[in-house]
Amino acid sequence: MERKFFHGNIKPVDIAQALLAEFNQGNLRAQILGQSDKMAVQVNTNPGASSGGQTALTITVQSHQDGIMVEVGQQAWLGVVASLGVSALSAIRNPLSLLGRLDDIAQDIENLQLTEKVWTIVSRTVKSLGASAELSDKLKRLVCEYCHAANPVGEASCIACGAPLGMAQPGTCRQCGFVVKKGDKTCPNCNSAL
Repeated sequence: MERKFFHGNIKPVDIAQALLAEFNQGNLRAQILGQSDKMAVQVNTNPGASSGGQTALTITVQSHQDGIMVEVGQQAWLGVVASLGVSALSAIRNPLSLLGRLDDIAQDIENLQLTEKVWTIVSRTVKSLGASAELSDKLKRLVCEYCHAANPVGEASCIACGAPLGMAQPGTCRQCGFVVKKGDKTCPNCNSAL
């Protein structure tokens, strides 16, 4: 599973509707399950699809601190592999039979790229709504422990009382958008180097 965090004025329903609009057509079907704070979008092959093997994928979108978390599950790809296997066996028996299976092969290749397409749709939707993996303005403020004044990230001392702000200044992982502390060497979410 791959998980990413996006900060800003964005809600799970925004991502769920974009995924539904993109995948509820052609050989694929999509449906939304859940409530407003936590939704799941299930994308699967239409049972009456004229070409390609069967596949399925679940995307979970939930509210998170000042934004959302998007998690893409493991894609069921055995049906696609079986369809590609049939194409390979047909080609071994009779190479000209591949001409009759071109639609199946094209659909199978498209189905194998489903996860990448999901992340493309999510990124495009997030960007169009003005959100990003960067910290939002709300999270870019530190509250002084002494006088409770809001301070911008990066200030060494409180702008109101002068007290030191220390190492409490957050940042985000460039890979997944998870909020991390300054001293962290690796992201606790995706384990990439910071």
